[in-house]
Amino acid sequence: MKYTNYCLLLLLFSPFAQTRAQSQADAQKAWMTYMTPGPVHKMIAASDGDWKAEMSMWESPGSAPTTSIASCTNKMILGGRYQESRITGTFMGMPFEGMGTLAYDNAKKVFISSWIDNMGTGIMNLEGTWDAGTKSITFLGKMTDPMSGKDMPYREVFKMIDDNTQQMDMYAQMNGQEFKTMEIKLTRK
Repeated sequence: MKYTNYCLLLLLFSPFAQTRAQSQADAQKAWMTYMTPGPVHKMIAASDGDWKAEMSMWESPGSAPTTSIASCTNKMILGGRYQESRITGTFMGMPFEGMGTLAYDNAKKVFISSWIDNMGTGIMNLEGTWDAGTKSITFLGKMTDPMSGKDMPYREVFKMIDDNTQQMDMYAQMNGQEFKTMEIKLTRK
């Protein structure tokens, strides 16, 4: 028997091999749990469909909001693991379109949101937690400030008011003070 074959046999029948096999089984189980949509994903899927979006945006604290109406379509993708949202409308006299992805990470136990639109070239990424008492997700993240090119902190509160009504409020910081920059009221069509 060659030396390498002997070493292979020792590894296969040693306690290390059993530990490695157990580690592989644990890893496979963890991966299956991670990839399987669960009750939170079903909760997200309840928002699938077409929505009317009433949008208001404030440029600075105390300013009058700019308002517009848009359409939003939500649909679960990739086997019910993520929800894709697409919004189209007119904003500030220009055609507006945006796309978001909402996820619930089974391992981290957090919601993850990403957003892109034709009013910028960056990606906004947020992570948040669910509050059952208020039926809302509070997201925290950063977004590029177009004037400085630097990241600025954002907070977003997404509230599920009832089966047919939702609201998203977004807050930014200016001179160390948080103020509301955007509100979107969603009504199921």
